[in-house]
Amino acid sequence: MKNITQLKTKALRKVITYGTFDLIHMGHINLLRRAKSRGDYLIVAVSTDEFNRLKHKDAYYSFEDRKAILEAIEYVDEVIPENTWNQKIKDVEAHGVDIFVMGDDWKGEFDFLKDYCDVVYLPRTQGVSTTKTREDLAQKHG
Repeated sequence: MKNITQLKTKALRKVITYGTFDLIHMGHINLLRRAKSRGDYLIVAVSTDEFNRLKHKDAYYSFEDRKAILEAIEYVDEVIPENTWNQKIKDVEAHGVDIFVMGDDWKGEFDFLKDYCDVVYLPRTQGVSTTKTREDLAQKHG
């Protein structure tokens, strides 16, 4: 947690986002910066290695490494594990979240959270994705 003494003196607007956050790129940074600008305190729920396996997703970095990288980014105040698809309502309630933020490629998927907090879908950074990075690296070194 960053600047907790400062944060305790006012009512916080808490924001949460979710993702794997592997191979951090400018799209991730833009999402985190814009998510943080919606409130005072940004929580990032990062998919665990076990959850990624259930999603058939192969992350290059381990959960612990991805968590440490995110904790080093100035916009991020707290990192929590994402273990299942169904934990979002519990997380919003447990952390007193005011705003849920995701990329607009998920538009509509999390509208069920509108009963618990504001839901915002932000435009993705054009031309940047982890999939594209992987493909570009494979072409360069393949």
